[in-house]
Amino acid sequence: MYDHFRKEERPFVDQVLEWKELVKGRFVHKLTDFLDPREQQIITTIIGQDQEVRFSFFGGTEETERKRAFLFPPFLEPTVLDYQLSAYKVHYPQKFIQLTHPDLLGAMMALGLKRDKFGDIYIQEEVIHIVIASEISSYVEANLQNVGRAQIRLEAISLEKLMTEKEEWFEKFITASSLRLDVILSEIYQLSRSKIVPLIEAKKVKVNWKIIEQPSFQVQTGDYLSVRGLGRSKLIDVLGKTKKDKWRIEIGLRK
Repeated sequence: MYDHFRKEERPFVDQVLEWKELVKGRFVHKLTDFLDPREQQIITTIIGQDQEVRFSFFGGTEETERKRAFLFPPFLEPTVLDYQLSAYKVHYPQKFIQLTHPDLLGAMMALGLKRDKFGDIYIQEEVIHIVIASEISSYVEANLQNVGRAQIRLEAISLEKLMTEKEEWFEKFITASSLRLDVILSEIYQLSRSKIVPLIEAKKVKVNWKIIEQPSFQVQTGDYLSVRGLGRSKLIDVLGKTKKDKWRIEIGLRK
């Protein structure tokens, strides 16, 4: 089992295996916190087509990135209510300030809650929606009153009113001398390694939503890469070596 995952992913793999055995052995359901797409992928790989344990993901809309997983025995049929999600519209003085995703996330994290309790943050022009786990909704409503210097007010809304933000990707093919993180990012964003390495060491690069500080980190098929200020990409497939002994790689770039 571990051969399919990186060493740093093993604690989460163990957690998924525990959830699987809980559902299978006690015929109960299990609702997780919000998971990033890589964690969702790990659950899908481990549970797969198991006939004794089913699973589904939901985070407010079909396009949501961060989702809660619901693991359940085959005789159950989950509903939207089972995911225990609360959605809010954020009211703030739009004429005087512009709030960003990091502003909102920073204020939410400052409440002393785990990132896993918060779902996606949607920002389109001056409209902001957030999704959180229902079990912390009362606490957030009472305590999230400021974002930076701006006073805010939360208005509970139904999930049906959440704005949608469908990701669009376009494909790109690159060749690289190795699968080192600095080499791959250099090819994707057409920057020299001397410019990429400082970004990695400054904790501005993530692989699968985790900060990576080692330029020599080895990427692999399925990895999501992000560089602050440059955008997000994903390694779709490693297609083998060229005649010049370079890796030919299919990349997805987020529009």
